[in-house]
Amino acid sequence: MVSRAADETQAAPVTRAPSRGRRRFRRDSLRRRMIALGDGMAVAVAAVAVWASGAPAESAAAIVLFIPGWLLVAKVCGLYDRDHRSIRCLTIDELGRIVGVALAGTTALATVLFVLGFNELSTSVELRLWVLVAASVFVFRVAARACWRRVTPPERALILGEGPLVDATRRKLELFPDIHVEAVATRGTEDFRADDPFLDDVDRVIVASQTLDESLLAEAIAVARERQLKLSVVPPVRGMLGTAVQLSHVADLPFLEYYTWDTSRTTLLGKRILDVTVAVLGLVLLSPLLIAIAFAIRASSNGPVFFVQWRAGVSGRAFQMFKFRTMVEGADDQLSEIVDIAELEEPAFKLRDDPRVTSVGRLLRRTSLDELPQLLNVLRAEMSLVGPRPEQVEIVEHYTPEQRFRLTVKPGMTGPMQVYGRGALDFDERLAVERDYIENVSVGRDLRIIALTFAPVLRRRGAY
Repeated sequence: MVSRAADETQAAPVTRAPSRGRRRFRRDSLRRRMIALGDGMAVAVAAVAVWASGAPAESAAAIVLFIPGWLLVAKVCGLYDRDHRSIRCLTIDELGRIVGVALAGTTALATVLFVLGFNELSTSVELRLWVLVAASVFVFRVAARACWRRVTPPERALILGEGPLVDATRRKLELFPDIHVEAVATRGTEDFRADDPFLDDVDRVIVASQTLDESLLAEAIAVARERQLKLSVVPPVRGMLGTAVQLSHVADLPFLEYYTWDTSRTTLLGKRILDVTVAVLGLVLLSPLLIAIAFAIRASSNGPVFFVQWRAGVSGRAFQMFKFRTMVEGADDQLSEIVDIAELEEPAFKLRDDPRVTSVGRLLRRTSLDELPQLLNVLRAEMSLVGPRPEQVEIVEHYTPEQRFRLTVKPGMTGPMQVYGRGALDFDERLAVERDYIENVSVGRDLRIIALTFAPVLRRRGAY
């Protein structure tokens, strides 16, 4: 823990390094400028699209000339400050604000044109502009953040703490490269000193101590402010707080509110409507692709097109899950030669180089196209679009009572495991992200996970 001198006058002074702080935060300034440039380009693209769809050229010109107004609205809504304040900022988390900014900008433009006496935008043009600006801003922001990560080095972080919490922190930084933070060193709380010269070479301090006391936190805050460092704190009471908790305040007194009730019927109804809608549209729109995959499977190996296996659903009830066949015929009969389920240390397994997988099957697995037939399971209400991945009945039989919580909701085609690491997660990490999902089910969260699924699928990380 940080040493404190009894006599404050004898305490070693902390050297202020404002120039170093300004250099540290240049990457954040560059990111803000790149995102703002992306927003401006997005509005220009929307203006061109509006003009191409039949709107007058004057309307498109007015949209472009009003770009500073769009940027001002985005700034007022805090869309240029979230990255600096949060260790991980995803564009999908800004979607609601982006839609709101697009609506506010469209309304502001229409109001300005009306006040100045110019031709007003028609209702149809305003509607198109709103949708196009929201869509293009989202795409350009994703691209701007990706470009920024390519042209700037990751933040250098010092992790302050010891034990499992430090390991978990390092693990998350490894699993999510979009955080763009590299842990370069670890210090125990006893070794942390305010005058440590190593602090001049890092950009962020992450406190991940199993025993976080107020004096240590106060010192870390003071040092971070003095040296212009970013500061993140991982609560040591992660197990006590859990994931189904919200912090609220009554005046200056904080309250922790625990979610101890079941998911509302309206939320479940919303999930079911989303499931049926997407499943029907998916089966119709993807039918040419599904047919092509079926022909490829039949042409490359003997056996049926579909692989049907009993999996555990809600409350452990067995159902037949559909997949495109990715293995040789009779692969189930060979499973006992590869792995003994009864001898597994954990009730889960995934083989990186399964000899039973065909060449076409390997491609289907890498792209997750083998999962598409599960849209039928979704229509049959056996699965949902989002939820914990369904496990084999034989494996679920080895669950402990504490692990059976993942059977309290419908299994999903995608889920938290797919967006937070896929096959790279160990069993405990998988259970942790699935518990977080189950304790905080919502339609909005399902939409977020669906949107986040595309990136790991395209990158093919953790898929085998």
